[in-house]
Amino acid sequence: MILAIDMGNTQIEIGVLQNDDILMSERLSTDQGRTETEYAVLLHTIFELRGIDPKEISGAIISSVVPPLTGIIRRAVKKVTGVDALLVGPGLKTGLKLMIDDPRTLGADIVVDSVAVSALYGYPAVVIDMGTATTVTYLDREGHYRGGAIIPGLIAATEALISRTSQLPKISFDKPPAAIGRNTVDALKSGALFGQAAMLDGMIERFREEMGEPEAKAVATGGLSDVVVPYCKHPVILDRELMLKGLKLIYEKNRT
Repeated sequence: MILAIDMGNTQIEIGVLQNDDILMSERLSTDQGRTETEYAVLLHTIFELRGIDPKEISGAIISSVVPPLTGIIRRAVKKVTGVDALLVGPGLKTGLKLMIDDPRTLGADIVVDSVAVSALYGYPAVVIDMGTATTVTYLDREGHYRGGAIIPGLIAATEALISRTSQLPKISFDKPPAAIGRNTVDALKSGALFGQAAMLDGMIERFREEMGEPEAKAVATGGLSDVVVPYCKHPVILDRELMLKGLKLIYEKNRT
């Protein structure tokens, strides 16, 4: 069994995979105040709740965009499973060719998403990841990474708006009754959900037009993808476990 961990700014996704099956997938809140022992206890508790024997974990791989926590999580994994986790970054084989100005600046999460989409869905493709930030990136017809856009995420944008105004209330992200809200709450929900969906539709169109690939598929993942993607007008493949699958693929490329 392989332990795969995707460490984001808001959540940490933890998965256990065996062959082509995802045996377990759980999420923790990202907390830079926790120690490696605290994370080890959380990890051990998750394994216990899901009936996973840590001794059966034969390998591990971590993708992180939170450098202060990377070493802490890696040591926590070592404490619980006894294995040294691979880290997605320079020196690890991915098979992805980066056609951008400075490949060193590309986030590990985007690399993993791109590897997974290339292997599982093909290319050209628009790849969407909705987390703390929403990233929209592009794989060309050769499967090369060509760059993309970084957009304020749904929660970050909504909270920033509410925190800077006096009369706007907090909202839940359930479906608005209509695009034209007839009260403040419904208007906020429309702007948040339908607005994000329209933004994704627009970015998909722009990417396809700019690359001359009108049939490029769109694939979305991330903690908020299933909240927004159903309201997109363009067909979008939704895969909540794309990161875990990508991490497993990269692990297999480097297991020796």
